[in-house]
Amino acid sequence: MIERSATEIAAAVNGRQASAVEVLDAQLAQVERVEPSIGAFLSATADLARRQALLVDEAVAAGRRLPLAGVPLAVKDNMCLSGTVTTAGSRILEHWVAPYTATAVQRLLDAGCVPVGKANLDEFAMGSSCENSALGVTRNPWDLRRVPGGSSGGSVAAVAAREAALATASDTGGSIREPAAFCGVVGMKPTYGRVSRYGLIAFASSLDQIGPIARTVEDAAAMYDVMAGHDPMDATSLPRPVEPTATALRGDLRGVRVGLVREFDTKGLGQEIDALYRRAYEKLAALGAEVVEVALPHAEYGLATYYLIAPAEASSNLARFDGVRYGLRVEGANVQEMYAKTRAAGFGPEVKRRILIGTYALSSGYYDAYYVRAQKARTLMAADFEQAFAQCDLIACPAASSAAFEFGAKGDDPVAMYLMDFYTIPMSLAGVPALSVPCGFVRDGESELPMGLQLVAPLYQEARLFAAAHAYEQATRFTLDRAPASLEGVR
Repeated sequence: MIERSATEIAAAVNGRQASAVEVLDAQLAQVERVEPSIGAFLSATADLARRQALLVDEAVAAGRRLPLAGVPLAVKDNMCLSGTVTTAGSRILEHWVAPYTATAVQRLLDAGCVPVGKANLDEFAMGSSCENSALGVTRNPWDLRRVPGGSSGGSVAAVAAREAALATASDTGGSIREPAAFCGVVGMKPTYGRVSRYGLIAFASSLDQIGPIARTVEDAAAMYDVMAGHDPMDATSLPRPVEPTATALRGDLRGVRVGLVREFDTKGLGQEIDALYRRAYEKLAALGAEVVEVALPHAEYGLATYYLIAPAEASSNLARFDGVRYGLRVEGANVQEMYAKTRAAGFGPEVKRRILIGTYALSSGYYDAYYVRAQKARTLMAADFEQAFAQCDLIACPAASSAAFEFGAKGDDPVAMYLMDFYTIPMSLAGVPALSVPCGFVRDGESELPMGLQLVAPLYQEARLFAAAHAYEQATRFTLDRAPASLEGVR
């Protein structure tokens, strides 16, 4: 059962050809086989999963048809799941138990998903490699010496290693798309506000967005359709009808104009990667797309803009972790000392770095010079996308500037790590939907490593995005390739 897609599992359970409990048993056996090598999960939720599987089987027996009946789900551990330890990968929340469930996660449970574990991540979703987790190490199923990407490293590793059919993830500056590319799975960031953030532990509130991780575009679309929609519990949730995407998939790109971004030249990425992306663009044309050149003239300022806005919002959001209301508390002689000791012990180096950057950018005398100017640059980037989409229906570009790198390769150079997000940050700043779909492999030493093609659509055009990604996926079939570590222990 774990070899089937999520939609195939749901069809089997709804058709009474298999039970949700049987699917869960097979899934837990696979987790037991490969998890010691992968480390995708910070905590297991087997008891909760079994209760949920029994409820799904009862509902199906009563005649209900659930869109994701019995589908095993990994939940990124910055999303609340009632009764489970929810850590955001941080010491400061290491023992905190969520008292409620995030809206996006609850909608998946209501649709029949079975949660098998809470997935690892960079602490508070701050990172591009998953090396910043304070609580565990997650390895790339394609090469255990390499990072899975971040911040949603546990989510993508779980799906790539067949430890779950689907996974929730969050994307602030690329944390769905880049790790999806590193691990050879499909990852999608919706339009900002399309999926409720209620129950997501905030990093940067004007950028954070929950999205799906899956092995196929069809599965990602089905998952998105369940999660998306207005939520009165989230003030940033869009009160706008959601167009179904899973029924809009297509097999060609006739009549679609695909824009290649002038500023995203891939020649500097090396001959092999440049050739890979050129083949991807040629395949889009072979599918019937008209390929045109578009410009995003302010994209070069994306990194600088993002690394002012996101840390500034993080500085504000993380102020709540003070040892008073919840999470870690380290006693001190007075309140100020308690604050200082709690945060010193609870936050890791990257989180502290971003809090300091953000606090500085918001401080008196620097607010206008840094934060306000960054917001103006963000407005210009959004206008760039609007102008680009006047000339094309979709944009195609890299999802990452390299394949997965080895552990420690960029750990001593924060700027080199931040540069990994060059191709994903502009979309986050503009709030537009974007998706990474596997587009081939490059060789690094003895390893063949997956890469991802990023497709980008105008605001609210998720159906268009999934339709094009499905056509590309069906023509290339890279999503059928299986990560070596997913076979560990299998006879």
